[in-house]
This record gives sequence, structure tokens and C-alpha cells, in this order.
Amino acid sequence: MKIFIPVVLVLSLAGCNFSGYNEDPLNVRDTPNREYYPDDDPLVVAKMQFTAGNYGRAYKEFDKALDVYPNDPAAWLGFAASSDMLRRFDKSDVAYAKLRPIIGNRIEFHNNYGYSLLLRGDLIGARRHFLRAYEIDPSNETAANNLELLRNSVNFPKRAPGDLRGI
Repeated sequence: MKIFIPVVLVLSLAGCNFSGYNEDPLNVRDTPNREYYPDDDPLVVAKMQFTAGNYGRAYKEFDKALDVYPNDPAAWLGFAASSDMLRRFDKSDVAYAKLRPIIGNRIEFHNNYGYSLLLRGDLIGARRHFLRAYEIDPSNETAANNLELLRNSVNFPKRAPGDLRGI
């Protein structure tokens, strides 16, 4: 009995060192690479970068915003638009597919998706979306400008690479 009590005491104290509550530096993970996002900072920065024409930085910031707010339509719309401007249509297609059930009947969706189709050269699909945006709100300046842009795109012929070599 005299040996039993010290053995139990030693084993119980030794067990404390091997518990899950041990704060040994090897067991505690430092996470300095984690970023803290107060409110909507990534979205604000992304919109500023997009407005400034820095589409690569805007793409990166909208991607960060989607990490923070995965169901935010503004973040998806900005991500799609910046992907379009970088000609990353594979990424923008994913964003538009995500947006369609959320804001598929809004003028912003039709204007942006129509512009994406215009950039790809699908003038008929672009016209369909631009007209739908114009039907929703005929007084919207962006919808009218997009139709004018489409009209100008049709008036100028497509040229093959190298057609203008002699000029």
C-alpha cells in the first residue's frame, strides 16, 4: 500500500504533461499568416482597384472577398467582371453560374453578362442580354451605352491577325 500511493501519484502527475491541455511550444500553433478582415474591407479595396483599372489586383481582392463572404452577389459580380477583363472566361463562367439563381433577373446581371459575351465575340448573345437589361429599365444609362457599344461593334468588321501589316 505504501508503494501503491506514490506510484499512483507519480503516474497521475506524469499524465498531466501528456494531456491535451499542455502548452508546450511544439503543440501550440502560431497562425501569423491568417488575415483579419474587418467588415467589408476586401470588397471595398476590390471595387477601388477595379475602378482604377487594376483588373489583376481587383481579381485577387474579389477572390479574397469571396473567401470572407462566399454568398455576396456584389463580390461575385465584381469577380466575374474582373475575370472578364483579364480574359479568364473560365472563372467568370463559374461566377455567372453562381449569380444566375441569385440575381439573374436584375439589370446588373444582364449588363455584365452581356458585356462578357461581347468580349468573347458572341454578339447575338450579348444583344439578347443588353436588350433584356434595357427592357427592365429603359432609363438606365449603362444599358443604353452597352447597346451603343454593341451597335459600334457590329459596324466595324472583324479582321484576321496580320490584315493590317502593310499599314
